Amino acid sequence: MRADLHVHSIFSSDGRSKPEEIIKAAVNTGLGCVAITDHNSFEAFEQVKNNGKIIIIPGEEVSSKKGHIIALGINKQISRDMSIEDTINAIHEAGGVAFAAHPYRWWSGLGEKNIIDAFDGIEALNGRSTKKSNKKSLVLSKRIGKPVISGSDAHSPRKIGASYIEISDNCKTWQDVLKEIMDNNAVPYSVNRTAFSTLRYGCKSITEWIGRGFKRM
Repeated sequence: MRADLHVHSIFSSDGRSKPEEIIKAAVNTGLGCVAITDHNSFEAFEQVKNNGKIIIIPGEEVSSKKGHIIALGINKQISRDMSIEDTINAIHEAGGVAFAAHPYRWWSGLGEKNIIDAFDGIEALNGRSTKKSNKKSLVLSKRIGKPVISGSDAHSPRKIGASYIEISDNCKTWQDVLKEIMDNNAVPYSVNRTAFSTLRYGCKSITEWIGRGFKRM
């Protein structure tokens, strides 16, 4: 089974995919599982959790004070703008696991120095990260030895499934998927962001940052 564990819907301020469009795109791409990880929002899961077509993992991309953290398996929304430790604790209290999102990404990555032991794992590969960043993330994840995930970081339907993990086809529920991940059985695959896309991303990020009143997403 292939699972894309980092996807955004319209409940992210920069997302363009309706939850039902995510399901359709995932099925068309051959995915068996998706985690909808909206920025500081937990709304999409309730709309598609019983879609009957693919497994949906409850998730969120949480903005901590130092960078983004992927929460998987949570039962409620996690507040933003907390310290890394408080964010991880809140994720655990909500029944979930915490993964350092795209750690080497300029602007929103945590940076290697902030990858603390309390993390449950690392997003080893991300479809919107550069080849260099992805390579460093993969090396970091292997050095730490903790579970890994991979995701397209898709903000539109056409990008869904560009990056994913491969796990056992025996998974029937999102709990099964998380167990495979936490048992270190996930194999990550990903495309990389091109130089042109990186330039566009930088300009877009700065413009949106100014529009938010110089506040991190």
